[in-house]
Amino acid sequence: MARDVVVIAGPTGSGETTITNEIVSLFPTRIRRLVTATTRPPRSGEKNGLDYYFFSKEEFEEEKAAGNIPESTYIENRDTYYGTYAPDLERKIREGYIVVINPDIVGARYYKEKYNAACIFIAPESIDSLEHRIRERNPELSNEEIAKRRANAEAEIKNEQSFYDYTVVNADGKLKQAVDEIVAILKKEGYNLE
Repeated sequence: MARDVVVIAGPTGSGETTITNEIVSLFPTRIRRLVTATTRPPRSGEKNGLDYYFFSKEEFEEEKAAGNIPESTYIENRDTYYGTYAPDLERKIREGYIVVINPDIVGARYYKEKYNAACIFIAPESIDSLEHRIRERNPELSNEEIAKRRANAEAEIKNEQSFYDYTVVNADGKLKQAVDEIVAILKKEGYNLE
């Protein structure tokens, strides 16, 4: 059976999005990133259908009811839903692409069960380095929000990392090493990168 979905996930600030973008740029004719659905408003420069599929809460519920969002998560402190947008996923698979997805644990379980996805957890070299990345990326965040994200990351590492098939450490300044490790995993797991 062809393997056409791979999960690359990790706590916020671990670098899963950066790693995904690197892998897509290495294999532009073979790999695409899943564009997920969300109810959060677009940030400056974000485009509907390219960065996310942006829906109001009512539209999101309608899409779920229609079967277009088969799995989703509600982030309470941001009052926002995120979920798989099935039309995007199925179109990319039909077109012959391997689809990389950056879900939470709910999504990772879904993709492993429904799509036989290899699941790769991106871990920081330390919680302190993760906090440093979050502060650099979002200087406007309050210390309270930083503490919340740090606690969430610690909980993900402690409670969820063991679910994943592989763990790759994304150490500061060693992005290429992490990307190379993931490419080797994809080849070992039978993904056709040619």
